[in-house]
Amino acid sequence: MRQTDVSDNELIEQYLSGSESGLQTLIVRHQKKVYTSILLLVKDKELAEDIFQETFIKVINTLRSGNYKEEGKFLPWVIRIGHNLVIDHFRKQKRMPMVRDTEDYSVMDSLKLTDENIEDRIITSQIHDTIRQLVDFLPLDQREVVIMRHFADMSFKEIAECTNVSINTSLGRMRYALINLRKLIKEKQLVLAK
Repeated sequence: MRQTDVSDNELIEQYLSGSESGLQTLIVRHQKKVYTSILLLVKDKELAEDIFQETFIKVINTLRSGNYKEEGKFLPWVIRIGHNLVIDHFRKQKRMPMVRDTEDYSVMDSLKLTDENIEDRIITSQIHDTIRQLVDFLPLDQREVVIMRHFADMSFKEIAECTNVSINTSLGRMRYALINLRKLIKEKQLVLAK
């Protein structure tokens, strides 16, 4: 059986039985979603890499200590650890993250653009930049849901598990986020169409 066909729980069991490849497969399998969810919250590539590494150090320590109890919920558990480490970081800094593109990273780089001409790409990029900036005006709980859903491609069930709320609460936060985004678009008299 290939490692790609093995469940997360089986890979955890392999790792705990001494197979480093079990852990390596878990990391490779989930690194994109975990890293992206961290990066979209901290807006800094180096900081995201540090928190990503710290997340998996915590995962390894928890697995080794025998304290992992999240059967079938490995990815949401790991993302929740990363999310908590981001919150800890900003508590230490006594500030909340702000959207800032750097020379090395733009949030828009994580969005896949279809085959469009240059003009369409520029317009799409401007729309995404505007929306990304508007998302920062949302309350933190609404902003988290938007980022997890649209940038980390998480389901509402995964979001609920990561944020320790019900699915209905996650859906409600998304609903209010969309309502608030529409209000902001109207207030700022923005036109977001090609």
